[in-house]
Amino acid sequence: MRPYELTVAEAAEAVRTRRLSPVELVDSSLERIARVEPHLNAFTTVTTDRARDAAQRAETEIARGTHRGPLHAMPAGLKDLIDVAGLATTASSRVRAGHRAETDSTVAARLASAGAVLVGKTHTHEFAYGLTTPQTANAWHPDRVAGGSSGGSAVAVAAGAAAFALGTDTGGSIRVPAALNGVVGLKPTYGLVPRHGVTSLSWSLDHVGPLTRTVEDAGLVLAALAGHDPRDPASVAVPAAEHRPGPDTDPTDPTDLTGLRVGVPGNYYFDRVDPEVEAAVRRAIGRLEELGARLVDVEIPMTRYIRATHWGLMVPEASAYHERTLRTVPDLYGADVRVLLEAGELMTAGDHLRAQRARTLMGRAWREMMEAVDLIAAPTVPLTAVESGRTGVTWGDGSVESVADAYVRLSAPANLTGVPALSVPVGLDSAGLPIGMQLMGRPFGEATVLRAGHAYERTGTARGLAPERASWRAP
Repeated sequence: MRPYELTVAEAAEAVRTRRLSPVELVDSSLERIARVEPHLNAFTTVTTDRARDAAQRAETEIARGTHRGPLHAMPAGLKDLIDVAGLATTASSRVRAGHRAETDSTVAARLASAGAVLVGKTHTHEFAYGLTTPQTANAWHPDRVAGGSSGGSAVAVAAGAAAFALGTDTGGSIRVPAALNGVVGLKPTYGLVPRHGVTSLSWSLDHVGPLTRTVEDAGLVLAALAGHDPRDPASVAVPAAEHRPGPDTDPTDPTDLTGLRVGVPGNYYFDRVDPEVEAAVRRAIGRLEELGARLVDVEIPMTRYIRATHWGLMVPEASAYHERTLRTVPDLYGADVRVLLEAGELMTAGDHLRAQRARTLMGRAWREMMEAVDLIAAPTVPLTAVESGRTGVTWGDGSVESVADAYVRLSAPANLTGVPALSVPVGLDSAGLPIGMQLMGRPFGEATVLRAGHAYERTGTARGLAPERASWRAP
């Protein structure tokens, strides 16, 4: 197995025991980037020299007996909304041409402290305001959308160009591309991972989280990211024991889910879902039951208000953030993003306040619903990766939905309620495209969500790297 094919957990153990050198690991990742990047375009910037210097430092440290933990020497990608001192943060937009970050974001600093090696900044849908990341190709089928807005991060991980990557999630932007590219994506509880130094889309909905190849890896990365930072007003101080797997959530048999109550929605999450997606997710839910979980029927509350509430919060907050540049350099925005930003300026303060009130009621209703279960299992997205350039979806009942609305529909509730949500690969459709299952827990219930996802992937049909394409191979 080539070093870039290793998971974080596998590579970390090989590095710790000196069976794999940091230089060899990082060089393997950089070589992989050189091979696949012309076909996938996952990165805005590849930090080759910086990465090799960091790998050499890691090798020296480890040789001297200093090992910083499981992320030491791990090749990492960061969505290009995340500041790293001295590097551009372009948000994949002409508006940010020439911008350079002066300081590290909190998450970048924490990863550096953990010894992770930055191999590059990854593409986002412009300013994270979209669900396709059109400049980046899907890792499984390059003629399909990557998903967004953290499309570059998901594709980099799926293609083996990074051992893990960070994304942001405002309405599904970690989980959607994770599902479409067959990797794991974790949106933590709102406030668990600080956002200081991360370009905002909607400050009351934004989250930062990892994209990895396994659930185990997601837990390792989350452990390095989580923790209070007063520079983020939403940051919450939560004891690590509450969001990391421990003796109660990591039993001797990691596949034993006895006693876990899994809610299966009777409404909303299986409405207007592709039959192959529904079948794969229901099989995966059945596998959780086989592992000891008890399935409980649940009714998702306030579903008629989800889209309006999400729109009423995100759109005016995004427009407020971009107010100055929308007036000074409007032509530098892509047409799709500019239209949304201009639409946000037409919304009133009353609209925003009503959306805030609806979110409060929705959060309360979800907490009441979750008293009967430990987590909710449902599809991450209602359909797999569509063809690049496709704008609409026609469902079996004759209704038509935009691709963006379809992709955000099942992921937005976890942003509105702030609950942790994990997307896990659960198989492929007949076209060979990945399908994702979403596990949503109680606030700061990451340990339970990760436990269930880990149990499934050890016994289910979770996938690793995207298949090698002939066009990617070196001549």
